[in-house]
Order: sequence, then C-alpha cells, then structure tokens
Amino acid sequence: MHFPADSKSVSSAPRIDRVRHELKWRLLTVASVVQLTPGMLRINLSGEDLSDFRSLSPDDHVKIFVPAPPGEPERRDYTPRRYDALSRTLTIDFAVHDAGAATRWALQARPGDRLEVAGPRGSAVVSPDVERWLLIGDETALPATGRRIEEAAAGTRITSVVAVSGPEEHQKFETRAELIALWAHRPLSQAADPEALLAAVKTIGLEPETFVWIAAEAAVTRAIRAHLVEKHCYPLSWTKASRYWVMGHADARETFD
Repeated sequence: MHFPADSKSVSSAPRIDRVRHELKWRLLTVASVVQLTPGMLRINLSGEDLSDFRSLSPDDHVKIFVPAPPGEPERRDYTPRRYDALSRTLTIDFAVHDAGAATRWALQARPGDRLEVAGPRGSAVVSPDVERWLLIGDETALPATGRRIEEAAAGTRITSVVAVSGPEEHQKFETRAELIALWAHRPLSQAADPEALLAAVKTIGLEPETFVWIAAEAAVTRAIRAHLVEKHCYPLSWTKASRYWVMGHADARETFD
C-alpha cells in the first residue's frame, strides 16, 4: 500500500453529523425474495408502517426480530439496503454464511410472511464534501458497501475491497461514481483470518483525504485498522471501523472509537 509522504498532513477531519431518529417498531410483509448470489438473499419488505421510515446513511442498521425457540424472538442488526418511499418497500440483503436464527428465517421466507423491524435509531452522515472513499469489508458489509456505491454522487471516486468465498459471490453495482471494485477470495471457514483482505488492501494507493470505511468480522476489522492507523499512521479521523460480527458469537456489532 502506498501512503502520502506525510499521512498526518491530511487536512482537517470530515464532518460527521449524527442524526437521531424516533425509534419505531414496524410490522412488515415479505413482498419478494431474490437469490442474488449463492450466499446472498435479497428480501423486499413492504407495509404502510414504512410511511415515515428514514435512513440517511448507507451503514445505518435496523433491528429485525425473528422467531426462535423457546419462543422469545432473537434480534439481529441489518443494513437497510434500499428504501423506496413511493412503493413503501424496504430492501434487506441477508448473507447466509451461518446457521443462526436470522439466516434460518431468511432461507425459509416466502411472500406474505411477516417480520417485525425496529429503527434505525440514528444515522452518522459523513460530509458530502468527501470525494474519495476506500470501502473494506466482507460479505456482511456488502449491503452497506453497495448502498454507498450506488448513492454516491457523480465525480466521487470509490475503491471497494470485499472478501468473499469466490467469484460466484461478486456483485455488480450501478453508480454515478468512478468505481474500482476489488475482490479477495477465501473460504468462509477463514472469514476471521485477515490475511486475504489485508493482502488486497496492501496493493492500493491511498491518497490523502480518502475516507476509509472498514466493516467485517472483529479480528479482521481490528487487523486492517491497525495496519492503516497504527503501522502507517493514517489519520484516525479519516477512518470508521466497525466489527459487524464475531466468529462464534451472535449479534456482536460494534464500532471502534
């Protein structure tokens, strides 16, 4: 990876506006289920409860409630992949990479099924003045990555690096941005090993004033953040790193400070 001669000379941090939303529970109906790739399901949810839905940032998350024995629903965080206000339709992509309650629900979902959704509780909106992005993640980050790419303004330059199990999991995005999409391959059994993703990241020339967004399994996120911020002194204020999941644990999303 090539860094600016003095990474610390990057200009002041981009503005991030934190917008709070009224927390609301919505009972929605499955409108359609689409198999995007062998490991990714797209489920479109509809309902009048979406009339006041707001999601201002591509990495927002809603809480879904899925049935699980012995009867108490389990909660999981998912990205609002797309929202169509006209048709009152919310799209959520499910990476079916485990055997958890949400994955089981998604695999069995059929039109007409009901799902309770809450949130988003808030949005962290990065200043639209940011013109360069580096998006790094795994399968679970693809919904937020894809949404960021597709919502980007013309003239925005984006490089995405996503770890997936193979070429069959690649996705294509329609965007006005200038996009370089890179893919790192590794088996799902190695999803907590950062080596494949790190190797791809190290091939990238990182220009000043590039906002770096990282979201993956906790150990992977930690390793990439350390590589950029601790080893190469890339400004922390120009990064956002989140662990979207933890190998062997359920519902373990966290953003690193």
